Amino acid sequence: RCRVEHVRMHAKHRGHEAMHAEMVLILIATLVVAQLLLVQWKQRHPRSYNMVTLFQMWVVPLYFTIKLNWWRFLVIWVLFSAVTAFVTFRATRKPLVQTTPRLVYKWFLLIYKISYATGIVGYMAVMFTLFGLNLLFRIKPEDAMDFGISLLFYGLYYGVLERDFAEMCADYMASTIGFYSASGMPTKHLSDSVCAVCGQQIFVDVNEEGIIENTYRLSCNHVFHEFCIRGWCIVGKKQTCPYCKEKVDLKRMFSNPWERPHVMYGQLLDWLRYLVAWQPVIIGLVQGINYILGLE
Repeated sequence: RCRVEHVRMHAKHRGHEAMHAEMVLILIATLVVAQLLLVQWKQRHPRSYNMVTLFQMWVVPLYFTIKLNWWRFLVIWVLFSAVTAFVTFRATRKPLVQTTPRLVYKWFLLIYKISYATGIVGYMAVMFTLFGLNLLFRIKPEDAMDFGISLLFYGLYYGVLERDFAEMCADYMASTIGFYSASGMPTKHLSDSVCAVCGQQIFVDVNEEGIIENTYRLSCNHVFHEFCIRGWCIVGKKQTCPYCKEKVDLKRMFSNPWERPHVMYGQLLDWLRYLVAWQPVIIGLVQGINYILGLE
């Protein structure tokens, strides 16, 4: 069947080789120019670039969801958007409630872990199908592959989206607390007894109100709640100290070999941002150019 369709396709497009070559050149040129423009935009105006990219990632899949009637994805998208909108609202309010930073990091860490597990299960399901193991359970290859690809898509998409929202919230909260400034000097002096991420006391007595948990000291000797600094680095996509901006050694922070994949997974999600946000726009631009030039 595939061979017959292949022959039909060649018969349909025979004699259009020059036009196809022109279309390929347009695609390559558009990809190169778009990449150069995006890199320049990101370097010169990172804030606007990140905001537009986040909006793109949030809205573009919604368009295809409604167009293709993917109602299950739409329901999950609405639930995620509602909770994330509430968390983001809390993170951007002034004055900042003391419990808000931990609420924000807990929510986005939860989504991060769910997306990680979902992506792993989806990948295993795809490999499971490629090796034909689905036949042992009498599952049709197309059903097993659809299940795996769907889980892989859910995991990667929401993993990318939550990291961008988390980064935005982390910037707002840290700037509001005053021990962090993205472009200049912090507005407050950091003492050894305060966590710069959440703004609360690191060491408290039993009778005092505060958070009692493990601490972590960076190579710059600044001390934080372990949960806070891990949320800052992994969930909030920051690789520098919140106060002095010295680079954080993630390999030292995640010395446990079982935790290393989280770092690699975060790097994978950052790379996928471009594909999720800008690839559909670039492909649409290429199609528009082809339409204007009369190329089919």
